[in-house]
Amino acid sequence: MKIMPSLSPSPARWMLALLLAAAPLAQAAVDPYGYKLPPSQRHKQTKVVKKKGPPPVDYVGEFVNFGEWKDVRAFLDDLAARDGFDRAALDSLMGQVRYVDAAVQLIKPAPPGKPKNWQAYSKLFIDPVRIDAGVKFWNENQDALARAEALYGVPAEILVGIIGVETVYGRNTGRFRVLDALTTLAFSYPEAPARDERMAFFRSELEATLLFARQNGIDPLSLRGSYAGAVGMPQFMPSSIVKYAVDFDGNGKVDLLGSSSDAIGSVAAFLTAHGWRRDDPGPLVYAAEVSPNRAWEGMINQGLAAKFPAQDLTAAGVSTTSALPSGMVFGLVDLQNGADPTEYWVATNNFYAITQYNRSYFYAMSVVELGRAVRLSRGAGM
Repeated sequence: MKIMPSLSPSPARWMLALLLAAAPLAQAAVDPYGYKLPPSQRHKQTKVVKKKGPPPVDYVGEFVNFGEWKDVRAFLDDLAARDGFDRAALDSLMGQVRYVDAAVQLIKPAPPGKPKNWQAYSKLFIDPVRIDAGVKFWNENQDALARAEALYGVPAEILVGIIGVETVYGRNTGRFRVLDALTTLAFSYPEAPARDERMAFFRSELEATLLFARQNGIDPLSLRGSYAGAVGMPQFMPSSIVKYAVDFDGNGKVDLLGSSSDAIGSVAAFLTAHGWRRDDPGPLVYAAEVSPNRAWEGMINQGLAAKFPAQDLTAAGVSTTSALPSGMVFGLVDLQNGADPTEYWVATNNFYAITQYNRSYFYAMSVVELGRAVRLSRGAGM
């Protein structure tokens, strides 16, 4: 998993997206699959000047002397024994790590009772800024996208959609020092359900960060990422970098921050490793209608995997605007809209593969719709 499991959109992601969002898409016609068409009006692109070196941190960390915490000392002892790290060097490194309260606040779950709203969420990500930036990214990286599609079987529009939703194609990769964020969350996670499991997760990511830095000759304090420690254009957690990232530009190193090719190839490799099937026909989701008898309710919230044959969906009162491919299984996805009617979609295996990147139906649907909007907008301008 690229980032922490969550079946609902992270409040921190909403906050980041609100800062990045431009005018929302106007209501548009839909095609036979129920997808919204992208806006017809194009917007002038703004040239982004990239600065060399890691971005500055956007917080003031607090020195708390992590090295004196009992749990930290035990963790460092384990690293030295298990991974062969020099214990004194780990102490020196930990003396430079800072506690980040912003990471603690951002990781807290959303307040209970707030209704989910797909339409509001999608407007933050399917917007003219991302669409125009996606067209530019696709045009500049069409060879790498075509190569990844041929090698891994993941369409270019899905790769473009993920990188666009994650960081607006590298514009917003995070300004937290990864060691600060991960150490804070590994040993001072806020009170929440499954707190012990979450701290264990971040401790494993902290270990992966140190291993990755050692293997690649990188100063671990130089790594920048999100409040949760996700890195680069595709926002991979450190363990995912170690397991799935690829040197797709062939320069001898993996660089998810500076190499679009590495980001593209790594996203494709991740999806393939998490169940993407190159030969599945048709779109990833089909707009659906559900019958009033509600026999289909038992198909909702059945995990992040396709399970039901088309005939079972039909028998339960689920219909789609176009025929479902034979020989496949599907899932029923509900996209809630607050007080407005819920949208229902029949999802394929490859849709659920995207949820392994971020465990949210809202996220996966945003990837699908943004990628498609970029493809159509790119085609209209060629």
